[in-house]
Amino acid sequence: MLRYALQTLRARKGGFTGAFLALFCAAALVTACGILLETGLRGTIGTERYAGAPVIVAGDQNVHQVTVERKGDKTKRKEKTKPLSERVWLPADTVTTLAALPGVRAAVPEITFPAYAVTPAGQIIPGVDAKASYGHAWTSAPLTPFTLVEGAAPSAAHEVVIDRELAARTGLKPGAELTVQSTDAPREYRVTGIAASSGGDLRQQTSLFFTDTEAERLSRRTGQVMAIGVLPEPGLSSSELAARVAHALHGTGTQVVTGGGRGPVEFLDAAKARIKLVSMGGAIGGTSLLVAILVVVGTFALTIQQRHRELALLRAIAATPRQVRRLIGREALIVGALAGVLGSATGLPVAHWLHGKFVGFKAIPETLELTVGFFPFAVAIGAALLGAWAAARISARRTTRIRPAEALSEAAMEQRTFTWGRIGAGIAFLTGGVVLLVVLSMLRSEPAATPVTFLSVVVLAVAVSLLGPLLARIAVATLGIPLKVSRVGGHLATANARAHTKRLAAAVTPLTLLIAMACTVFFVQTTVGAAATAQARAGNKAEWVVGSAGPGVPAQAGERLRRVPGVSAVTEIVRTSVRVGLDKYPAQGVSTEGLTRTWDPVVTAGSLDGFGPRSVALSALAADALDRKPGDELKLTLGDGTETQLTVAAVYERGLGFGDVTMSHSLVTRHVDNPLASALLVKTRDGGGPGRAELRTALGALPGVAVLDRDEVEDLQAEVQQSNAEVNYVAMGLIIAFTAIAVVNTLAMSVFDRRREFALLRLIGTTRRQVRGMLRIEAAMVTLLATTLGTGIALAVLTAFSIGMTGSASPSVDGWTYLGTLGFAALLTALATLVPGRLALAGRPADVIGSRT
Repeated sequence: MLRYALQTLRARKGGFTGAFLALFCAAALVTACGILLETGLRGTIGTERYAGAPVIVAGDQNVHQVTVERKGDKTKRKEKTKPLSERVWLPADTVTTLAALPGVRAAVPEITFPAYAVTPAGQIIPGVDAKASYGHAWTSAPLTPFTLVEGAAPSAAHEVVIDRELAARTGLKPGAELTVQSTDAPREYRVTGIAASSGGDLRQQTSLFFTDTEAERLSRRTGQVMAIGVLPEPGLSSSELAARVAHALHGTGTQVVTGGGRGPVEFLDAAKARIKLVSMGGAIGGTSLLVAILVVVGTFALTIQQRHRELALLRAIAATPRQVRRLIGREALIVGALAGVLGSATGLPVAHWLHGKFVGFKAIPETLELTVGFFPFAVAIGAALLGAWAAARISARRTTRIRPAEALSEAAMEQRTFTWGRIGAGIAFLTGGVVLLVVLSMLRSEPAATPVTFLSVVVLAVAVSLLGPLLARIAVATLGIPLKVSRVGGHLATANARAHTKRLAAAVTPLTLLIAMACTVFFVQTTVGAAATAQARAGNKAEWVVGSAGPGVPAQAGERLRRVPGVSAVTEIVRTSVRVGLDKYPAQGVSTEGLTRTWDPVVTAGSLDGFGPRSVALSALAADALDRKPGDELKLTLGDGTETQLTVAAVYERGLGFGDVTMSHSLVTRHVDNPLASALLVKTRDGGGPGRAELRTALGALPGVAVLDRDEVEDLQAEVQQSNAEVNYVAMGLIIAFTAIAVVNTLAMSVFDRRREFALLRLIGTTRRQVRGMLRIEAAMVTLLATTLGTGIALAVLTAFSIGMTGSASPSVDGWTYLGTLGFAALLTALATLVPGRLALAGRPADVIGSRT
């Protein structure tokens, strides 16, 4: 049987090429997504700052929740953890405890805070390669280690040491004056020295070193340290030292790490990116797999349909159904194995490309290195084999089960009746899609809604695939009347579509999926973005917004603006996130004085009057999820792990625009890594307030600070939203590209298989021009039907998504983007129909007929 399968593949290379391409692309996508998933699960995060310290002690960066389940006499304890958004600091006396341990040569405390050099012209100098810039205490230099290459260590509060890379970029030398923007007002320092790492210049951060006292002041964490590097005595191994340290600190809520565990402690964003990459890789991979199954089944169905006569003849010459199934299955396994191996190999460069794009978009940090293991390749090959075998067996099910005479009859003319099994399955998937839409309309968080959104698209597309012949017949009946205007082409196209509804449905399905998926990818982002922008615009009562191109707006900016005549209120905003239990909520801290004059989140319960340090306001979504109302107590965990209990003062409507949790500025700034405000809202008196020039004058020479009007703020917000959306566009764009290949593949296979039909039309007097006209009308018919179905699916999904996320049944759709999507689909259809059609019409009709008899 294997020999016959190989002979069939050699004889029908063109027919199996389409199936091979579909499986090849599917294997490449599954491999790439699997590598991203594996990187998220066990990707390596290298260390820079802590390279010289074999053991690092830091705070536990997770919030824990323990549940106890009792089943009869047995008790089961489960512990779940979720990461915190800010750095957890340690008591400074931990250093003394560690320094006293036997075998410890030194316990080196680490203090880190944002610190940026400023040019004489007042411009913020970013870190190396536009990355972060941090300040440290000089006593922590051995952690890397940093050593002086010029000058001396800082010994006074106004002295600083800079790293060699920054010195090379700025031309600074020992003795030069340097302005530094840190967590306080900009301050002048004298450069006393230049330091370099023994392992070469750091590539992920720029370092500035201050005296211990000045570093503690700038960190705003008196009596605390961010981490502790433990250096062993000669002869003591890192593992033994770590065990001693862990024993000494048992029960203190600390983590002790060595080797590769130091990277996640140093780069918190990389550790968080692992979780993001797992969810992103899982969502893309799962969607890719579902799309691949749909596309591969459709491609094999078309391949089997093209071989209907051949398989019918096998049945007629006494081949049993089992033999035919085994033949088809082995053909599929050969194609699947070849496509799986080559596709999985192609998936590796695709994964590298995706990783590079995500790093470029700052969705994941560069320090999270791509991890490549055996598992993604094995899964991709296995998926290709299983998908090919299952698709082929499903597609050939009817052909192998019916009697030989019936098979020959159906080979001569397509079956006109619909199988109840197919219709029942189509209705079941349609029902499942409706259920998913109902669920989607009740999901109010983007992480929960996103996978359901794309799953809904795929399930509804499967329903279209199964009900395709029925839908095609309805469409042909509807379009048949206007198509009569084209006397020859329209008549031929209508007759062909009516006689071959399965073929029409096979062409429509991938194009429907392409349009539905593309519209969903594009307009999910615009729907959320437009709602958030609209809420933020409506709730911002300030005429001016002060922002910063550096680490943030210093507190002195607000103090100066409040003294400007005509300024009635200034509200400082600091962004963070909190956890209630294990649930994470975006949060902000706002200065409470004059809050209601600058900020209107539409309070629906309670009041913002008297909002203070022990108050919290919740969005309607958060209040509903947490079952809280004004006057209730709410226990939450701040970004740095500090637990606090606040009183709910108000519930507001505009959660998308302002976050789910609002607290006082004075509370939040004590528990974030960067206490500088992300923005200041400035409200002036009606009719007599100061303008931009007066506000800029009041701000003086604060570096990187700018005064923006409402339109400029909205433009910046749109840029940020576009940047965030680009990650999803790239990720889901691969699936769209795969679907586009499937569209071309399916249409080209369908047209090439009709060479005999075209030859017969030519022999009875139809001209090449008339046949091409028929193909153009068929392409238009396919495009119109796919546009209707794809748009309907996308609109249904986007409406449900919008109801859940924004409370409105009106998704935001950009008209030009939508038309561009339809134009791209139409172009694909035209090229995949007309180009193969022209090639199929190239030979003489008699030769074509003779070659296929």
